[in-house]
Amino acid sequence: MEASLDVLRTLRLTGGIFLDAKFTAPWCVSAQVAPEDCQPFTPLTKGIIAYHYVSAGRLLLRVGEASPMEVLAGHLVVLPRNDPHVLGSDTECPPVNADRLMQTSVESGIARIVHGGGGEAARVWCGFLLSETTTDPLVGMLPSVMTLDVAQGVAGPWIESSFRLAASELAAGKMRSPAQLSRLAELLFIEAVQRYLASLPPEERAWVGGLRNPFVSRALGLMHDRPAYHWTTEALAREVGLSRSALAEHFTELVGQPPMRYLAGLRMRTAARRLRETTASIALIAQDAGYESEASFTKAFKRVFGAPPATWRRGQLRAPADPGTR
Repeated sequence: MEASLDVLRTLRLTGGIFLDAKFTAPWCVSAQVAPEDCQPFTPLTKGIIAYHYVSAGRLLLRVGEASPMEVLAGHLVVLPRNDPHVLGSDTECPPVNADRLMQTSVESGIARIVHGGGGEAARVWCGFLLSETTTDPLVGMLPSVMTLDVAQGVAGPWIESSFRLAASELAAGKMRSPAQLSRLAELLFIEAVQRYLASLPPEERAWVGGLRNPFVSRALGLMHDRPAYHWTTEALAREVGLSRSALAEHFTELVGQPPMRYLAGLRMRTAARRLRETTASIALIAQDAGYESEASFTKAFKRVFGAPPATWRRGQLRAPADPGTR
């Protein structure tokens, strides 16, 4: 995991807390961190990493067409690309835009929300981290959602107590150490990334080493950003400013396989994740994975996973899902 540490050290993140929310069931809100939420940290739109810490109660979170995931008290949920999402006691309820519910506190500068039907309570506070670019390859390759139990790990008790202290300061209407809290959020993000990468099979984290090289990193970013595009090694090389042979050599050395073999695996992994987490049709998933027909996709999928997509999907629905990543 040395490569991941090297890459993570290059990220320059700043951040803060902008919202303290108290919800009671039933409730459901749609949310996405906006640039204005990040002021006065920056007046410019940069790469925004959103996070929510559940200090009490529980909630469900859904991003896009994925199935809702439960987030319990003491857990941090990170959205590396700040995707629009829905939070609630029930994500099937019509969501209210969170921006309409915010009331800014003059004393602390932190917005507050009190909303819901008076049932089971949940307390959430929301923050952001800003990366210096919007196209950082590492951020682009992470899943849309990562969760972290802050009590785990060697530093878990210290991290959890720091969050609880911050939560109590928010409850009392004061925040004595916003800079320290921002640094804590940055450390938690790095911890979440490392745990996610450690959970992957070796062949699925081979790309991390490639991020050390700017040309290979750019090629990886292009493939992850547009996996369905009809890439060739020559087209990738042209985009990153290398010859075909030079890119193939550097890519194979650092990632462990040639670019087109890596792309084929990426497409299959992406398709498998969508089959497991969404109700999208196999034809649509095949198209989004870069296959010209459902039949060719089915043949390739069966070769990799040992079963046709529909059969594999039914088996996954019966298996317990990993709550850590989406």
